[in-house]
Amino acid sequence: MKFAKYLSAAVLGGLLLTACSKGGQPTSRNPGDYSTATGIEYGEDEKSFQVNDYADIEGGPGLIFIEGGRTVLGSMEEDVAMTRDNVERTVTVASFFMDETEVANIHWLEYLHYLKQDSLPEVYTAALPDTTVWSRQLSFNDPYVTYYLRYPGFRFFPVVGVSWLQANDYAIWRTAKVNENLAKEAEGGGGRRGLFGRRGGSAEPVEGSKPSIESGYVLPNYRLPTEAEWEYAAQAMIGTQYSEDENQNNRRLYPWDGHQVRNPYGREMGKFLANFKRGRGDYAGIAGALNDGAMITDYIYSYPPNDFGLYNMAGNVNEWVQDTYRPLSFEDVEDLNPFRRDGYLDEKENYDSSEGFHSLITDEVKVYKGGSWKDVAYWLSPGTRRFMTQDSSTATIGFRCAMINAGSNR
Repeated sequence: MKFAKYLSAAVLGGLLLTACSKGGQPTSRNPGDYSTATGIEYGEDEKSFQVNDYADIEGGPGLIFIEGGRTVLGSMEEDVAMTRDNVERTVTVASFFMDETEVANIHWLEYLHYLKQDSLPEVYTAALPDTTVWSRQLSFNDPYVTYYLRYPGFRFFPVVGVSWLQANDYAIWRTAKVNENLAKEAEGGGGRRGLFGRRGGSAEPVEGSKPSIESGYVLPNYRLPTEAEWEYAAQAMIGTQYSEDENQNNRRLYPWDGHQVRNPYGREMGKFLANFKRGRGDYAGIAGALNDGAMITDYIYSYPPNDFGLYNMAGNVNEWVQDTYRPLSFEDVEDLNPFRRDGYLDEKENYDSSEGFHSLITDEVKVYKGGSWKDVAYWLSPGTRRFMTQDSSTATIGFRCAMINAGSNR
């Protein structure tokens, strides 16, 4: 009898699994009504395992999908600074999302608006960009100190005067605000009723509750991109591959094809492809035919995007990345999603001498990349890198956010 009992259970389980598989193998979006491990119905009662309805959210607001893969990171330029801190090496970067543009003044003003409503005064004050970064003792940049951040004409120019720490705080706030908005849409209907719905059950959300991670409708964190992600996205090598040529023989010196900084094609032939300093004392060209068109920063959608659809991955402003700076990171970091979060294997004590010599290299020093309106063309190459302390800011450094590609192994 006992054998018959187990046989009956096995047969029942097989029938359940067969019923589940009629529509194909179970997936994240369509897990079926029954567990393929136990045969128990999902959400049969309050004690049953609940499986939320799930539909992929394609990234978050402002983000573009970056398909990952193998690439060669490192500088292709002659190492004119003699730093030898970014020697070429082959790595693989997983797919992720990245902001289409640099974070703009209007985005930061929105951030300040909500902080003023919801946070302590000292939190709001700490989030204010340092507008005095425009002030120079021997240059009349005084109008930018007053107007660059808040004047409506500069709304969609990249925010500057923001430190690495402030950029991270913004990313944390943005994550919370985007997910809060998703929760409101779910509670109010808006086509996202399945956000809290449970397969096999009819549980309604508690008023004011937020989606759980298990719901699949909570976006992963916005954050600064890693240096490898940023460099990979700037290269955008997808535009230079010939019929699945995995050798990628056509490396890129800049985020576009060719070894020149001017557009070689069509009506825009001869126009610069980025906002940078053309030469000593030359930021834009001559009146009547301004070439790069910007004495300082420029509109975040200016200049052609690269093959991933990202704007200004060279020039306009440098951009903070997550990594802590070490000159020999390329030797230490792993070859899958390389990233240096601290001084592991290369401690800061290695750079301080007992003889009173003090190095600039500490765990508080972070990497920035991309070149700016005030930099010469050398710094436009994705492989070049510089560093600055995490609480410092200048008129030449901004940032953009990234996000993991959750729910995928690509």
